[in-house]
Amino acid sequence: MTEPVLSLRGILKHYGPVHALDGVDFDLHPAEIVGLVGDNGAGKSTLVKVMSGAIEPDAGTILFEGKPITIRSPLEAREIGIETVYQDLAVIPWLDVEANLFLGREITGARWWNRWLLDKPAMRREAASHIASLRVGLKSVRQPVGLLSGGQRQSVAVARAISWGRKVVIMDEPTAALGVRESEGVLDLIRRVKERGLAVVLISHNIPHVFEVTDRIFVLRQGREAGTLITKKAHVSEVVGLITGVHVAAAVA
Repeated sequence: MTEPVLSLRGILKHYGPVHALDGVDFDLHPAEIVGLVGDNGAGKSTLVKVMSGAIEPDAGTILFEGKPITIRSPLEAREIGIETVYQDLAVIPWLDVEANLFLGREITGARWWNRWLLDKPAMRREAASHIASLRVGLKSVRQPVGLLSGGQRQSVAVARAISWGRKVVIMDEPTAALGVRESEGVLDLIRRVKERGLAVVLISHNIPHVFEVTDRIFVLRQGREAGTLITKKAHVSEVVGLITGVHVAAAVA
């Protein structure tokens, strides 16, 4: 297997007496989808916040492409190529698709007085091209996001992350509250992210969805790694057993 694009070693994070993360090691390789699973309070959200720069660990080392780094903010994470799709999507419903794709990264053109004007035609062209390449079923990038279905809004959020994430995309519960058809569309989109060579961390409580798209499954329990399984060699009952603490991993990756 290739060198990990992202590695965490001995990550510790305490909130008073609570050990949210207690010496966690984690590896993520290019063009790999790793499912991050665990019960509520297992430490998943804290681990994702460490990867995305939302919080800094109390101890431990983060390596990006083999080099030790410190990620002090989500902006720093984005600058090195790590994008996150949060469960609440962080889309603006009254703005159209193209505006949401370029949110905070708008293309500017001519300068008028002391302000740069948005280059809307360029943004529209790039947004349409990107949406088409990902085969997201939208009639137009000028549709307000608030008028889209839940699956389409999720696809817009994922598309934005892919647009800017050069190395790693972290997805937090991307199929939550979606129907069967919409969930399958988002899972297909996640597969296409992998085809582009990006590494994906998929956080989900939906174990069948995790088995559908991942290469490995990383199980957290009480802030520690309970086991890392090769998906095609694992069974749902084994993952559930690791989550609940019934048994230890037998098919360690």
